[in-house]
Amino acid sequence: MPAYVIGDIRVTDAAQYETYLPPALATITQYGGRVLAAGATLELLDGGPAPERTVVVEFPDAAAARRWYRSPEYQAALPIRLRSSQGRAFLIEGM
Repeated sequence: MPAYVIGDIRVTDAAQYETYLPPALATITQYGGRVLAAGATLELLDGGPAPERTVVVEFPDAAAARRWYRSPEYQAALPIRLRSSQGRAFLIEGM
């Protein structure tokens, strides 16, 4: 069953955040994931506040998503995101 990592991100340092993207995207591919959607353009249909940037990454299953997130490669890139943005990331299994 596929699993999805959802990121709800507010970038606080755009220049530094840009340095995070290439290594992070490379690790997603390396661990069998693919970015389904990413960006700042979204339509809030209900509730609030609207996220500034949303990312949806699909993995074959939750175990693969966890391997990616915990991998040494992604853990090396993660501190850049944490320094240059605020937000949250969560894992949800598909149906």
